[in-house]
Amino acid sequence: MGGWWRSKIKRTWAYLRARVSVAERDELAGWLESRQLELFDRMLVTDRRHGLDVLAELRSGGVADRDLLTAGLLHDCGKGTRVRLVHRVAWSLGQRYGDRIWRTSAHLPTFRTGLATLRNHAARSAELAAEAGCSPRTVDLIRNQEAPTDDDGRLLLAADEAH
Repeated sequence: MGGWWRSKIKRTWAYLRARVSVAERDELAGWLESRQLELFDRMLVTDRRHGLDVLAELRSGGVADRDLLTAGLLHDCGKGTRVRLVHRVAWSLGQRYGDRIWRTSAHLPTFRTGLATLRNHAARSAELAAEAGCSPRTVDLIRNQEAPTDDDGRLLLAADEAH
């Protein structure tokens, strides 16, 4: 089985097992502003878990920059609470095999909205981060997460892809 399929199966398994402990959440309260913590709390548990894993990946690489760490934690907040595993699978398959997958699946109930949310999540995540009081740099890192414009953005993308 190829590396792409292996990584997607690993992500699916992580999605299904996602949990955030009270201790993990409490640790965030020590360095996030209250509006940022509220934004984190509104995310689906799967996206909270993923954000924590990206945060841990960045820290394990020696990153201590608060703006970059906050971007790692909140970069998927714009996915909202209606994007489910089936939408994510269709999105990934479309990225891999072409937008015909998206056009076909868009005819299924909830898929048009789910795919649109995934397509626009970086911009929406940046808007929400700005509203939550994140720094302009954090907002830019989130906005450009899929096409980084600097080394920190590339670190964020690598940590995101690792999880």
